[in-house]
Amino acid sequence: MPVRLPITAAAAAGLLLTAVIGATPAAAEHAHVDGALDRVSSGDPYANCTIGARSPDSVVYPGTEVEPYLSVDPRDPKRVVTAFQQDRWSDGAARGLVAGWTRDGRTFHESTLPFSACAPGGADYERATDPWVSTGPDGTVYASGEGVDFTKSTRSALLTVTSHDGGRTWQNLTTTHVDEQPFFNDKPSITADPIRKGTAYQVWDRLDNDPPGPSSLDGPGYISLTRDGGRTWSRARLFVDTSTVPNTQTIGHVIVVDPRTGTLYDFFDHITYADDLTTVAEAHYAVVTSTDAGETWSAPTTVARDTSVPEVDPNDPAKTLRAAATLPSPAIDPRTGALYMAYEGSDFSGGAYDSVQLVRSTDGGHTWSGTPALISPRGVPAFSPSIAVDKRGTVALTYYDLRFLKPGDTTTLPTAYQLATLAHGDPRLRSERRISRIFDWLRAPNSGGYFLGDYQGLAAAGDGVRAVLTETDPGAPRNRTDVYSGALRTR
Repeated sequence: MPVRLPITAAAAAGLLLTAVIGATPAAAEHAHVDGALDRVSSGDPYANCTIGARSPDSVVYPGTEVEPYLSVDPRDPKRVVTAFQQDRWSDGAARGLVAGWTRDGRTFHESTLPFSACAPGGADYERATDPWVSTGPDGTVYASGEGVDFTKSTRSALLTVTSHDGGRTWQNLTTTHVDEQPFFNDKPSITADPIRKGTAYQVWDRLDNDPPGPSSLDGPGYISLTRDGGRTWSRARLFVDTSTVPNTQTIGHVIVVDPRTGTLYDFFDHITYADDLTTVAEAHYAVVTSTDAGETWSAPTTVARDTSVPEVDPNDPAKTLRAAATLPSPAIDPRTGALYMAYEGSDFSGGAYDSVQLVRSTDGGHTWSGTPALISPRGVPAFSPSIAVDKRGTVALTYYDLRFLKPGDTTTLPTAYQLATLAHGDPRLRSERRISRIFDWLRAPNSGGYFLGDYQGLAAAGDGVRAVLTETDPGAPRNRTDVYSGALRTR
């Protein structure tokens, strides 16, 4: 549930598309390409929950599943666990979080994550958000989320659980950190260490708006870790400091681990606002490094400029979209240690709209490719990149794009999910294919914009990768979205 002030500005008129690529095939809206995806979400375990209304204007979207993430068991690519928001609210978070799990790679079952009061045996929070999962080398699945209150108090808590049966059941519910106003915790992620059995890291940004209002802001990065398989977690501590530059925050912390050396890399966006806190003075992505399993961290190294612009319907800029602007998606080549980061940026459109961009480091994050590579098609807005590197070193990226949108269409927003692969990580060897139906983004719940999620998921799996994503449904308003997943070839 991002708490972000407006970032970068672009004239709405400049966002109007004057050309698109391709046209919608007649039958494409009703079938997944090659049948590659299986539906993960089914039913609504929180349909009868009445907790969480913030005000008479709060709208809950029952039957909606959004913002999925996933993890693949490194011992068996058919054992997959996903996590997603269930029943999104218009003004933030959801009734609860749900896990979808499979042991055969195709048939998914559901279990409730105990991060809100709507879940059986759940934590005492009115809503939950920011699902994340990661699987350790012994098969232990770590799930992370955030519990939030809006009515009885204003609390935000970082929560974790673990599973030893592939996501069927969950134990060790732990509050790793909790705050009330003027603090707000946001965008936690969790990473299981691939070589240190029983070790996992939870990272997030902790916003301090004290006193509340347009006066000051501080948003450092925080970390908590476990060394005993999630039974206990360390006290949360600051590990990325923002106090030296006024009105600065971080967001989108994600750790990747080099399986050859055990080095940790934490990626995030670093945003500094003008004195009135209404505009961004400077924003860039950065990385910090730890060589001692998270105990100490380096100073930040700049990865790339954040050039993202507001996400909107190009034919009707008054319709706001909500995707992954300001959130990095990093990955590491397990054979060579090469680092990659995908992100939304407007470098290739002159600041008019976002594309999917990619940068690379081959020296442990010390230096980065100066000019980003364009991954999504030129001339087409693209959103929500996710990245993974398979065991052969092929880089895979998934993203939504609007190539099927026709000029003048302001009633629908035809959207498709694409898979791009880069042999040896070389953008010149890029190939691409569509892996989703063509669906109407405007059927999604409206929560700070038409909302499919602040992120989607992609992970290495066997000889390829596995994706998880949100699509809207053509059916009744009570089932606006579903989550899908599939194993995908990378060659």
